[in-house]
Amino acid sequence: MTTSVTAQRHPAPPTTSPAPREEGGPSTRSILLVFAGLMVAMLLASLDQTIFSTALPTIVGQLNGVEHMLWVTTAYILASTIVMPVYGKLGDLVGRKWLFVGAISIFLIGSVMGGLADSMGTLIAGRAVQGLGGGGLMILALAIIADVVPARQRGRYSGIMGAVFAVSSVAGPLLGGFFTDGPGWRWAFWMNIPLGVLAILSAIFFLKLPKRAYSKPKIDFPGMIVLALAATSLVLFTTWGGNTYDWNSPVIIGLIVSTVVFAVLFVVIESRAAEPVIPLKLFTNRNFNLTTAAGLITGVAMFGALAYMPTYLQMVTGVGATDAGLLMIPMMGALLVASVGSGQIVSRTGRYKLIPIVGMFVTALGLFLLSTLTATTAIWIMCLYLAVMGLGLGMSMQILVLVVQNSFPRAIVGTATSSNNFFRQIGSSLGAAIVGSLFVSRLTDILASSLPAGSTGDGGTNSLTPAIVNALPDATRTVIVNAYNDALAPIFLLMVPLVLVAAVLLMFVVEKPLATHIEKTDAEKTDAEKAEADAASAGDSGDSDADTLNRIEVLEESLSAGANPTVEPVLSVRTGSVRLTDD
Repeated sequence: MTTSVTAQRHPAPPTTSPAPREEGGPSTRSILLVFAGLMVAMLLASLDQTIFSTALPTIVGQLNGVEHMLWVTTAYILASTIVMPVYGKLGDLVGRKWLFVGAISIFLIGSVMGGLADSMGTLIAGRAVQGLGGGGLMILALAIIADVVPARQRGRYSGIMGAVFAVSSVAGPLLGGFFTDGPGWRWAFWMNIPLGVLAILSAIFFLKLPKRAYSKPKIDFPGMIVLALAATSLVLFTTWGGNTYDWNSPVIIGLIVSTVVFAVLFVVIESRAAEPVIPLKLFTNRNFNLTTAAGLITGVAMFGALAYMPTYLQMVTGVGATDAGLLMIPMMGALLVASVGSGQIVSRTGRYKLIPIVGMFVTALGLFLLSTLTATTAIWIMCLYLAVMGLGLGMSMQILVLVVQNSFPRAIVGTATSSNNFFRQIGSSLGAAIVGSLFVSRLTDILASSLPAGSTGDGGTNSLTPAIVNALPDATRTVIVNAYNDALAPIFLLMVPLVLVAAVLLMFVVEKPLATHIEKTDAEKTDAEKAEADAASAGDSGDSDADTLNRIEVLEESLSAGANPTVEPVLSVRTGSVRLTDD
């Protein structure tokens, strides 16, 4: 006699057992080869956000374009922000391998344009083309990892990816200064060529993604265009506001209005699109909303601090530009260690909810400590406070991406990843803009009320540089140094409640078990696999694992009581059924 009791198998709660290796999945060697290529691509994209910060004075001097200096950085950030959701959606629709190769190629074309530039217009155009490729490098690299590495094992890889941004934020300005003082600033472009070619070869020969059934994709062109207009308006008003134009100027007000109008229009278009570039259904997912909000806040805090700490260090401590960059190493070193370490912990234990919550509290502590800085604080204490903040950021940044990817099927993981990173990039722009506006406003007011007219020379306070400040009389220099400290340090305290809000939001994240295998999308399944899945679904009785275990207990009790000693219960792990078998 054989009796079967079938139960639906639901995911087990997170465990702390070692991550199992998926049978039939890619080997560790092949994953590492692909991962190396992805790291090179992400390093190129992230380096180019900061590498020209120290080279700009020389570049604009040689190309006679001081008035266009801001656009060298803005063009790249604007272009990369616009295309992030586009690459994510296209990757889900048509596949990521050749789209990734195309993004690298576009980035290299922009590098050649920049390297050959003989005018500011050509240079800015090259930077924009670089951004069009760079936005794809970052998003597609994160999504490709989700294609080849199960979520349970992905923590260790995503942690290293987060470390790339930490390294590039310090290495970028240092490399820019090295090239400017040595072989020339154009090498900041030329160095991309061999590295980009290596990344392309790695993708072509080692990146093996499941083949998809061909179907003509439905591209959401209206949504892409309106999203680009909304992102352009937002990035421009956050970049120009308080710097190029006053916040109450017609230009800034017009950009703010256009941002709101295009954002509303985008929502209307996406609600009707067949394949929306940012599907509104993403916002029905609790984990996506919570981690996206926390990621946006992380961007505000991180770039709000990064944007002006080097200037603060130069003006308050009197160090040069290169030394100011070196003083940021403790923050980036702590971020690197925390990012890699937290990724390893997630892969080993399968638990991820607590780490970013703790990271947010540590980030808030770092911001609070930075708010206590004074003009007489020792440099090593400043570096220690920066390290605390880096530790908190490293514990949260990449884990939030992993949570998003684990909350959606792989068919839309690129769209979810790009949407999450898009809003984080928006947070970065807002952070730099908010902190910059408050800093400049406070600094101007303090200097105007503290300095006697003419005490800083013919150029006034608008022409102050570290060298000029160091050459001023002690009394005047002390006033300026204290003004910089009093203008920036209290702003860090204002960001503490914001980061604490992010910590509270993350407490409501649902900790879903991390997948231990790579899920195939419908487009990747064979007809036999689809038929097997349909049959399994049709035969599912709907019982829970708890029901199955209860039946086992009842059967064991019956057997132990001697009800039927010839019947043995057998649990099939593969099918989730209980069979009673006569011996």
